[in-house]
Amino acid sequence: MRVTQVPPIALTIAGSDSGGGAGVQADLKTFTVLGVYGMSALTAITSQNTVGVSRAEILAPELVVSQIRDVVSDIGCDAAKTGMLGNAAVVEAVAEAVRETNIEPLVVDPVMVAKSGDPLLADEAVGALREKLLPLATVVTPNIPEAERLAGREIGSVDEMIAAAREIGALGPKAVVVKGGHLEGVAVDILWLAGSDDVHHLTAPRLPARNTHGTGCVFSAAITAELAKGRSILEAVRKAKLFVTEAIRYGLPIGSGHGPANVLAAGAMVPAY
Repeated sequence: MRVTQVPPIALTIAGSDSGGGAGVQADLKTFTVLGVYGMSALTAITSQNTVGVSRAEILAPELVVSQIRDVVSDIGCDAAKTGMLGNAAVVEAVAEAVRETNIEPLVVDPVMVAKSGDPLLADEAVGALREKLLPLATVVTPNIPEAERLAGREIGSVDEMIAAAREIGALGPKAVVVKGGHLEGVAVDILWLAGSDDVHHLTAPRLPARNTHGTGCVFSAAITAELAKGRSILEAVRKAKLFVTEAIRYGLPIGSGHGPANVLAAGAMVPAY
């Protein structure tokens, strides 16, 4: 009799990208390539492609919570992540659902703006994100503009990235990764770890790539997948950095705007286990 081994299970709580390059679609592809069973709780439906977002509808908070409860209570959850949450009501509802269902570890990708520049988080929701969700997070993964809004400071150097990571860390998460893609030079991400106050510099060559849609989603989903496997935060972030770098290197020239990062190529280059 053949016995099928159940893989680690991860949940993405995020918006849908009709173009398939970011959001829930990118998260589920990343989970699968990294050998993790993926579940989803949709927070929003967007109409978008590689050029931009033409329309977005935020789902009712009660519907978002219902999805989380249903999948976690029946299937379980080894790790989860959040992406686009849209407004303060959804942020608060997700935070309550995370507490209620004891989801841990939790990766918070504080999605605020799409690659095209379209806003994905209402201004009034930033406070709810800081006060309600970040204290529950295992890892928070802001890029520099997001880190500036969360920390309330401008960031123009690696030292300022470190200072911002510590200030965001003071809100309660166990770790903060400030992504340095918006700075010039070598691509440096800063990982701050609570407790020891350790700071790690994660570097990669800066690739002259145009097809980078969904890279933030892929990176945070890869961290989530590795945490679901039982890896430490440092191990998970390091492997996710390698994974997203290869996804960018082999980005897909799809559409007339920013094509998506290529998770299939990344999966071929970075072993799942």
